[in-house]
Amino acid sequence: MISTKLTELLGIDHPVVCAPMGAVSGGTLTGAVTRAGGLGLVGVSYGDAAFIDEHVARAAEAGGVWGVGCVMFTFDDRPGLWDKVLGYAPPVIALSFGDAAQVRKYVASAADAGSRVVVQVHDPEQAAVAVAAGADVLVAQGAEAGGHHRTQATLPLIPAVVETVGGRVPVVAAGGFADGRGLAAALCLGADGVMMGTRFAAAEESLATAGFKSRLVSARTVDTVNTHAFDVVRGIDWPAGHPARSIGNDFTRAWTGKDAELAARRSTVEPAWAEAVARDDTSQRALFAGEVLDLISDIRPAARIVHDVVDEAEEILTGLARRIASLTA
Repeated sequence: MISTKLTELLGIDHPVVCAPMGAVSGGTLTGAVTRAGGLGLVGVSYGDAAFIDEHVARAAEAGGVWGVGCVMFTFDDRPGLWDKVLGYAPPVIALSFGDAAQVRKYVASAADAGSRVVVQVHDPEQAAVAVAAGADVLVAQGAEAGGHHRTQATLPLIPAVVETVGGRVPVVAAGGFADGRGLAAALCLGADGVMMGTRFAAAEESLATAGFKSRLVSARTVDTVNTHAFDVVRGIDWPAGHPARSIGNDFTRAWTGKDAELAARRSTVEPAWAEAVARDDTSQRALFAGEVLDLISDIRPAARIVHDVVDEAEEILTGLARRIASLTA
C-alpha cells in the first residue's frame, strides 16, 4: 500500500482521485472509487438542483470519504446551488477555475461547513493564493488534461507547485495520468497522488454515454483538439485562456477558431446541436478527453482501475528501489 500525505490527511487507502467531471462523475462512479479506497468526486458544475439531489445524495448514502467538485465561477452564476451542495455535508469539496477573490470566498465557506478543501491550480502563483486562502490540498493540473485547462505542461508544473507549497499541504498531480506508471512518476516528482479524469470516464460506472465511451477507447491522443466551440454553443462564458481538450469531430472541425461567428449564429446552431447531443451523436457532441487516450483501450470497473494503478505503481517503485540499491552496492 502506498501511503502519502494525501492518504493520511483524508483517511483514504490509495492516493488516487477521480476527477469531478461534469455529467460524467455521478454518484455511482464516486461511490465505486471511494469504496475501492480512492477519493471519488461528484462533478456538479453544470448540474442543476435535480442533478445535485440525485448524484450528491447517492454519494452521501454510499458513505466513506467522498466529495463534490465545483467550478467556482459557474457557482457564482447559479444562486442557491452552493448551499444545496453544502447541505449534503461532503467530507471533501474540490474547487477549480476561479479568481483569487473566488478562491478565498469558497475555501472559507467550505471550511466553515466542515469540509476538507481541495483547490485546483495551474501555476505556482495560483498555488500560493490557494494555500494562503486555507486550502487543505492542491491539485496541480497540467495542459495535457481533458476538458478545460491552462497552458503549462504537467511535468514541470508538479515540482514547481511542490516547491511553492513547501510541504504545507499535499499536492495531487493531474493532466496526463491513466496508469501506475503515471502515479509512480508523480510521486517521484514530489506529488502525493494523482487525479485521473479520462481513465475514469472510461469506467463502467461513469455517466458517459455509450457513444462517448466507445470513442474514448477507439480515439488516440493525436485525435484531440483544444477548442472553445462547445462553450460557445452552450452559451457558457468561460474566462479567457481556458480552452477545452476534446476528441475532434465534425463539430470541432466546423467551428474551432470561429468563436465570434458561432456566437452570432448560436440561436440557429444550438437547437440542432442539442438534438444531436440527445441522440449521442459523437460527430457533434463534446467528447472531453486528455492526452492519455493512447493508454486507454478498454472499459473497466472503477475499482479495478484504482487497484491496477496502485499495484502497477508499487511494482515500479519497488523495482526502481532495487535497481538503485544494486547500482550503489
